[in-house]
Amino acid sequence: MALTIHGLERAFEFEKNRETIALSDPNPSMTPDAVMHFYSHSYPELTTATVQGPEIRDDRSVYMFKTTLGTKG
Repeated sequence: MALTIHGLERAFEFEKNRETIALSDPNPSMTPDAVMHFYSHSYPELTTATVQGPEIRDDRSVYMFKTTLGTKG
């Protein structure tokens, strides 16, 4: 019996207007920062965001993009 190793699927999320937006992985070879830059064309608030994670949930590595727009302090 051969042992096979599978990597965890990546997922990306960010919060917009108190709603969590789930983003798929456009290319597994991209870094999380490159993925954030890729989606910043559709979601301009990601241009000032930071990457947090990953957090393991449901056999996936979930990265969170934390935006700084609209926050004080």
